[in-house]
Amino acid sequence: MVIGAGHTGLAVSRCLRDRAVDHVVLERADVANSWKTERWDSLRLLTPNWQSRLPGLAYEGDDPDGFMTVPEVVDFVERYADVVSAPIEIRTAVTSLSSVGHGYQVDTNRGSWRCRAVVVATGACNIASVPAVSSSVPSSISEVTPIDYRNPDQLSEGGVLVIGASATGIQLADEIHRSGRPVTLAVGEHVRMPRVYRGRDIQWWMDAAGILDERYDQVDDINRARNVPSPQLVGSPERATLDLNALTGIGVKLIGRLAGVNDGKAQFSGSLRNNCALADLKMNRLLNTIDEWAVENSRDEEVDPSHRFAATIVEDSPPLGLDLGNGQIRTIVWATGFYPDYSWLDLPVLDRKGKIRHDGGVVDSPGMYLIGMTFLRRRKSSFIHGAGDDAQDISDHLAAYLSNTTSVSYAKTSP
Repeated sequence: MVIGAGHTGLAVSRCLRDRAVDHVVLERADVANSWKTERWDSLRLLTPNWQSRLPGLAYEGDDPDGFMTVPEVVDFVERYADVVSAPIEIRTAVTSLSSVGHGYQVDTNRGSWRCRAVVVATGACNIASVPAVSSSVPSSISEVTPIDYRNPDQLSEGGVLVIGASATGIQLADEIHRSGRPVTLAVGEHVRMPRVYRGRDIQWWMDAAGILDERYDQVDDINRARNVPSPQLVGSPERATLDLNALTGIGVKLIGRLAGVNDGKAQFSGSLRNNCALADLKMNRLLNTIDEWAVENSRDEEVDPSHRFAATIVEDSPPLGLDLGNGQIRTIVWATGFYPDYSWLDLPVLDRKGKIRHDGGVVDSPGMYLIGMTFLRRRKSSFIHGAGDDAQDISDHLAAYLSNTTSVSYAKTSP
């Protein structure tokens, strides 16, 4: 049983079919539902089109260095479902997953299933993560999450405070500011990364140098690696770099990490300069790694010369407070991350933070697997092209597990 018909669930389906494992894919709505209903209008993939590949399908268009729009991603995933002939049951929402005998029972709005093994492919971004401090925000201010946001026209006129400066936050800050609304961006820990380096897309470098293939069992602290913020990247026809310097260049005001809200006044951390300096340092370490790889692999003469980017500009004394009651801020956008929805899991597999316990996608429950999470098995796991290798590994383990029993893989028990 595969739960979820996004690109990861479909990749697992293809790999299970290749291994002659009978299965069914349950999808709560339609194929690529999250892309259809939970993305803002201008969003593009952060990875270039040539990286849009899955087992049995790769990008075949005439713009390999471009970046897919949301409708293009939807078309790609829907096409993939057709290409792999995935056995999908759409509009079948799982209400409970529990253990029964030597397997699992999957209850849905369309009946129940019994299965020997199950793959959870429901994604990592089901629910917007909004900090508890939001309850102290004055009622006069509208609050929006990236799941609800579509375009600036839905926002009130007036100032906007964007909380979070990872990939989502910087893109929304840029778009909203260009709509004519003054934007203040609250910046915490972040990953700075250029779109293009030495004439090549940064993803080309990371792919070629093997950085994206680094495995979960090769890093010193996998928990830390899985919680690193998404890089400050944007996919655009211009292949533009969108970092904090680009934002301040158009008038976005930077402020430190939101620390609290009391009596209508927001307090911000004084760590803005340190966070920016640390992001600059880590970016330069990455570029050093790329330069070293280029020399060692005789690519140094084929690309543009090595260079470094200007340090992040931070004003001398960033404000530590902001009055949310004076009417200058009319909207807060919570670009503070996402988390998966496991409310339907009736199994003791969650840790104290509500995440599924697993070892590279092999869950702490026999015959249960997870896919589609950040750095699941490789640094590229969260990207479309990272799903293929993860799906191959997970399917290998699952097939070996099933080979130890003669029971059928799954069966519908009701209605």
